[in-house]
Amino acid sequence: MSQYPDPENTLVLETSQGVVAIAMRPDLAPGHVARIKTLVREGFYDGIVFHRVIAGFMAQTGCPHGTGTGGSSYPDLAAEFNNASHRRGTASMARAADPDSANSQFFICFADAPFLDGQYTVWGEVIAGMENVDKIKKGDPDSGIVVDPDRIIRARIASDGSDGGDGGDGGR
Repeated sequence: MSQYPDPENTLVLETSQGVVAIAMRPDLAPGHVARIKTLVREGFYDGIVFHRVIAGFMAQTGCPHGTGTGGSSYPDLAAEFNNASHRRGTASMARAADPDSANSQFFICFADAPFLDGQYTVWGEVIAGMENVDKIKKGDPDSGIVVDPDRIIRARIASDGSDGGDGGDGGR
């Protein structure tokens, strides 16, 4: 039995700073949650770094290049903007200028960021391990670029159990 209320919609990130659990919200962003589940189950996020981290704002991850310039092999997603607010612990999709350009990158807010509301797709919120998010190595105060960044060691969906996969870093 899982320790999470909805294991099929709980993302568990084993990071270099500790475990973080995110309750995913398919009621708010079904397409984005489905994409994250697909990528997690393919091992896409295993070994990926937190490439852009701004103290007091957010930690961003999900770029296979570790630079913020890439995404998955899947097409970009149509925006699923919703009424959820960007608060401390919110998980939201990163994107380029085009509202329909989210793909694999996401960020977790360190603090409330209401100026993002209605402009980025909120798809979940941290329900355990926020203290580990707070420990993620911060980047340059202006660019957020991190030297020797923390990483997601392994990502999994809680309902899939803890012993699946090969435990490798996906070559990243």
